Amino acid sequence: MRVEQISIFLENTGGRIAEVTTILSAAAVNIRALSLADTTDFGVLRLIVDDNETAEKVLKENGFSVGKTSVAAVAVEDKPGGLNRILILLADADINVEYMYALQQSGDHAVMIFRFDNIDEAVKVLEKEGIRVYKASEVASL
Repeated sequence: MRVEQISIFLENTGGRIAEVTTILSAAAVNIRALSLADTTDFGVLRLIVDDNETAEKVLKENGFSVGKTSVAAVAVEDKPGGLNRILILLADADINVEYMYALQQSGDHAVMIFRFDNIDEAVKVLEKEGIRVYKASEVASL
């Protein structure tokens, strides 16, 4: 139930994100979700794309530093307390959420990307409580 995320390390200068999207667009790689975290000097652009191998290849060919991380795509009820329920379950199981970001809205739930300190245990806890965790193949087609 792991989804592969790519992380691109960027200098915090104008146009760098546009360079990434230009490269990915030219390679016909579709961005499904993204998150950008920055400091004064650099940023980390985290992406869920439809073709990780191609994305990693073309970005590295263009001089970008690219890493891969396992994350989980989780269905979160789209109602007050939906996210809170998940966070409480994880806290009670002593699982740390390192970061999270939204992927998309789908019917009565949102799909969110989570990075956990223990992804296998997190998935077990969520599935035990009837919370859907998407397969990587499902995320690529959302």
